[in-house]
Amino acid sequence: MDKVVINNLEVEAVIGIFQWEREVRQLISVDIEMDFDNKPAARSDDIEDALNYKLVGKRVTSFIKNSKFKLVETLAEKIAQTILKEFPISKIKVSVYKPGAMRGSDSVGVSIVRP
Repeated sequence: MDKVVINNLEVEAVIGIFQWEREVRQLISVDIEMDFDNKPAARSDDIEDALNYKLVGKRVTSFIKNSKFKLVETLAEKIAQTILKEFPISKIKVSVYKPGAMRGSDSVGVSIVRP
């Protein structure tokens, strides 16, 4: 299956388990990989036959900005559920990262795959 990808979508969100994290917005980075048959779009050269990644990105950005989850695991799951429900894809991989969450690393996060 073909893939449509969005890499390093950066959005500020309230996320975390500590009290201070519930009071500030932190930068979240998201990678999304979606299974989608690109052959019809490649043949027609028409956006109507493609998965409009701009619309996916806007939806994910809006969702994250309005969320207040404690765990990146929950955020990843809810992003996957939302995109699977609202867009014509057969499978999704969502990776959510919190830059600077652990000393000595660029970021920490989770990656999930859902049919």
